[in-house]
Amino acid sequence: MASCEEIALHFRNSQLFPTFALRFSHTMAGLYVHIPFCASRCVYCGFYSTVHTDLRQRYVDAVCREMELRPATDAIGAIETVYLGGGTPSQLSVAQLEQLFYYINKVYRPACLREVTMECNPDDVTDEFATGLRLLPVDRISMGAQTFSDRRLRFLHRRHTASQVGQAVERLRTAGIGNISIDLMYGFPDETLQDWECDINAALAVGAEHLSAYCLTYEAGTPLYQQLQRGAIHELDEETERAMYEMLIHRLTSAGYEHYEISNFARPGRRSLHNSSYWNDVPYIGLGAAAHSYLLTSRSWNIADIQQYIESIERGVLPSESESIDATTHYNDRIVTALRTCDGLDLNTLTAEQRTYCLSQSQRFVADGLLRIDGSRLLLTRRGLFVSDMVMSELLQV
Repeated sequence: MASCEEIALHFRNSQLFPTFALRFSHTMAGLYVHIPFCASRCVYCGFYSTVHTDLRQRYVDAVCREMELRPATDAIGAIETVYLGGGTPSQLSVAQLEQLFYYINKVYRPACLREVTMECNPDDVTDEFATGLRLLPVDRISMGAQTFSDRRLRFLHRRHTASQVGQAVERLRTAGIGNISIDLMYGFPDETLQDWECDINAALAVGAEHLSAYCLTYEAGTPLYQQLQRGAIHELDEETERAMYEMLIHRLTSAGYEHYEISNFARPGRRSLHNSSYWNDVPYIGLGAAAHSYLLTSRSWNIADIQQYIESIERGVLPSESESIDATTHYNDRIVTALRTCDGLDLNTLTAEQRTYCLSQSQRFVADGLLRIDGSRLLLTRRGLFVSDMVMSELLQV
């Protein structure tokens, strides 16, 4: 394997990622790379991660080897979006990131990349880090702000401070990143509507092109869930959480953001293309420990253990399990993904039997104003967004 220095030199001297073309293709596909490393764990996070950062180079080498073991096929199509998620991808060095992109180009030959996203923490965005981004094909950054309250950040065990979010955005702009997304969180114990409005105001002031906002959830096995079980904290009431969501929608749409998915808002033309592939039945390859892949008729998932993942890859064996997707499963998947979006479910993509069933199950929700039909599309109404889980569960086939 080439050294990191050789890889970096080759990357900088090569036209590895041609000019992005804004087009859609029925053969498009996504590539997700899971970077599980975190300097410390947040109390709410249920995603697979590790603080064993000493394994970073060995892990990067393993991911590059997995690419060679899991090449693209005609069934997948051309890679058009790349997403580095985690964990914290910004915990990798620039040389390690260059190595990943070198192998992405070597194995998948993406001729027409439309979006390359990388997640990062605000405190990782130093001047040196921002300068290093110029060596990479990354054109979109997704940053976990969560809240602009230092007190709530400490409660979450986040490493950054509120002021570091704006500083990070400025550094990214200077580095030439013109597409920035930030994550927000609401529904903290004892949080008020006024607290949440302050967070929204601060997020708008940052001027990000994309905002994602999620209600705080208590995942079993997390420290936050354990605090809840002990009675150390209490969940916010549903009425306040709903009022917060309503405020979010009103404030962001009034500010010119498109509410294109239940939890996601974007400036015109700035939707997350990679995440949209998950909601629009586009195949994708997932690389790394705990990563999932979807090939329309099957899905697979890698083992959620970094040591076992690395050792298996080093033996040349994919550490994954898979399952076939039958017609019923595919229909159910479409219900719970497509209906999340403002474009809704295209009924023409269903079989005649599925369409008849879906429309029959939808009738009472249409009558109640929770669903609407627009041409061939079935969509949640504004009222339906607040009870989307209940509505979608009633449309599933069992």
